[in-house]
Amino acid sequence: MKLTRGLIVSCQARADNPLHGPQFMGAMALAARDGGAVAIRANGPEDIVAVRAAGLPVIGIHKVFSDRYPVYITPHFAAAAAIVAAGATIVALDCTNRPRDGEAPAVLVRRIREELGAEVFADISTVDEGLAAADLGATYVATTLSGYTEATQPKPAEPDLALLETLAARLSVPVVAEGRYNTPALVRRGFEAGAHAVVVGTMITNPREITRLFVGEGVPR
Repeated sequence: MKLTRGLIVSCQARADNPLHGPQFMGAMALAARDGGAVAIRANGPEDIVAVRAAGLPVIGIHKVFSDRYPVYITPHFAAAAAIVAAGATIVALDCTNRPRDGEAPAVLVRRIREELGAEVFADISTVDEGLAAADLGATYVATTLSGYTEATQPKPAEPDLALLETLAARLSVPVVAEGRYNTPALVRRGFEAGAHAVVVGTMITNPREITRLFVGEGVPR
């Protein structure tokens, strides 16, 4: 299923979050669908199986953390194969040039497309990484990792609209905006900068962090 233009909702919850688990993520996906989302981004085989019930395209990731390597978003082919088997039709992976415990992006992109028959959603942090990912055959290029790699520190408070605008002007593949799109106004700015779609996670699917924001900025001390 191709990604249509619109809002993608990231339905994820870490293990320490009260909403962690497939039951909750499946419910989040249904709510996102009913609200008008065009796709769901989800982590791990169990959550992917659950969010498929929403009937939207699933951008699957498989977070595999390592004490030795910074790359954890679908770092190797086995991780990609597991989420495709669970029902993801689009595989998102870290396409930065950082060290990883797994195959290089060039190998992963090719194997995911040829052996798994899935589309590739390349998470990048810089213009050069985005251009390289498109050259490797990524179906979509996303600004997900801007602000989260050494090359893009310090992390800004707002989305990297400059990166988005540059990639949208230079690439023929769809560019997806992701990272700190925390208000409808910022989402609109993403589309105005050339995004094919915009991903929003925390501000839709993480009530704990939303509550902390309201308490921290709205409650008098």
